[in-house]
Amino acid sequence: MAVGIFDSGLGGLTVLDAAEKRMPDVPFVYFGDNAHTPYGVRDADDIYNLTTQGVERLWEAGCDLVILACNTASAAALRRMQESWLPENKRVLGVFVPLIEALTEREWGDNSPPREVAVKHVALFATPATVSSRAFQRELAFRAIGVDVEAQPCGGVVDAIEDGDEILAEALVRSHVDALKRRMPKPEAAILGCTHYPLMAKQFQEALGADVKVYSQADLVAESLADYLTRRPNLKGSGTESMFLTTGDPARVSSRATQFLRRKITFTAA
Repeated sequence: MAVGIFDSGLGGLTVLDAAEKRMPDVPFVYFGDNAHTPYGVRDADDIYNLTTQGVERLWEAGCDLVILACNTASAAALRRMQESWLPENKRVLGVFVPLIEALTEREWGDNSPPREVAVKHVALFATPATVSSRAFQRELAFRAIGVDVEAQPCGGVVDAIEDGDEILAEALVRSHVDALKRRMPKPEAAILGCTHYPLMAKQFQEALGADVKVYSQADLVAESLADYLTRRPNLKGSGTESMFLTTGDPARVSSRATQFLRRKITFTAA
């Protein structure tokens, strides 16, 4: 048994890396749906079906707890999964809440009514599907009032990152930041609402300016997961080996993943 990490492709490796550093004694099984990436341009039913298939494969690998390290899946599928699909002995968690808790300065598990927070103008950079779902705004509204969120759908960025085209990815980041700043000239904070985007965090920060606080998910999700497992140690599992599964070509995905994490990663066919 282990903790599962699901992603539409390689972006969730940023969460895996942070989680492994935070919890070196916990085994993880990573599932990348590289054959169907990116999810950000798919409709909600398609995302739901692909996500549930991937989560079921992680259950087969012994994971009773699965983290959806994909913002698009968290936005478009998680609530539906939790309300009508998830068995009682399984847990599936998303990546929005730890980010919003950090933004609104809440402790883990603080479910008090929404209140005023220091940040009033927030830029959200995410995939088109995540933006259209308005899941971030919905979760934020449970915790804060009076926050203006301007969302920018960042088409093409995930594809460029997955293809290893850093020049195109950087150009797209600058274009999307420029588009957002025409609507919100002075954001106080920026949310990188896709687990691929931490790989371009420097470029986002440079385009936004040094006075904008940029929130990235990997470390926040890892810390939240550590807290969760402290409260539910039975979900850690008893496995000893991490594993990497992909619906794509294992050799190609392994090569790209090794470049991502700068250490040898070997995927096998899911």
